[in-house]
Amino acid sequence: MSAATDASNLQDADLDTLLDRRSAWERTKTLAKKNPLGAFGLGVVLLMLFMAIFADVITTYDPEDISFADMLVSPNFDFLLGTDQLGRDIFTRIVYGARTALLVGITASVVGAAIGLILGVASAYFGGTFDLLFQRFMDVFMAFPLIILALAIVSIFGGGVDKVILAITIPFIPRCARVVRSNALAIREIPYVDAARAMGFSHSRIILRHMVPNVMAPFLIMITAFVGQAILTEASLSYLGMGVQEPTPAWGLMLQGGAEEYAESAPWVPIFPGVAITLAVFGFNLFGDAVRDTLDPRLRSQ
Repeated sequence: MSAATDASNLQDADLDTLLDRRSAWERTKTLAKKNPLGAFGLGVVLLMLFMAIFADVITTYDPEDISFADMLVSPNFDFLLGTDQLGRDIFTRIVYGARTALLVGITASVVGAAIGLILGVASAYFGGTFDLLFQRFMDVFMAFPLIILALAIVSIFGGGVDKVILAITIPFIPRCARVVRSNALAIREIPYVDAARAMGFSHSRIILRHMVPNVMAPFLIMITAFVGQAILTEASLSYLGMGVQEPTPAWGLMLQGGAEEYAESAPWVPIFPGVAITLAVFGFNLFGDAVRDTLDPRLRSQ
């Protein structure tokens, strides 16, 4: 009787472990305790999303309004972070700048990673000469640093938000394709892929329905890592005058207008946009590391 009771208790314990009957809030708190830096990164990401979505509610100023009467006003109750050289509220431009940063960062990351996902899986699936030529073509793009390739693209197509997204998307494609291909090579040898070929399924169906879903973990990790890089690259291009153009609020553009000329006389002009860029990139990097630790079974088991 005792042995049967113990066996039943063990089965219930195993079932509870498998089903994880805790609430979503309890699971979130557990993950936050296990990875506090990841929780901080998630907080930064959520804060940026909140600023981007509710910018019209958070501040009543127009980020593009010029007021020569309020030029270079230090932080006070009316202007929480002061004003810039054109009398524009810095807090408002930082809040609206989150929209630009997320638009560029998320769009470039998702599009670049998605194209790289399909190309990387296709390269691994077909193999042979196609794989060899495709990888050498990717090596050409990988030979250039991200910022150098992005500068070359915007110098050809010009500035603006859409051109910046294009300039950042293109360098992301080979980086994602290379990582995805390495994972897809192992999946290609699994018997169910051979079975799909034997059943006469088309190449596109095998790639999209049987191989792509099995490389989603590295794909999602790459997206979260790319967003921080994209935000930093956009800020760098805008600071150099080749990215987002006035009067669009963008953090790198705000640095361009005040980093050198007002670093001593009005330090709030360059400091606050610089802090926003730093927190955003740092937050997305921490969040990306947490996603990697969660999705990678080798790290999850440690």
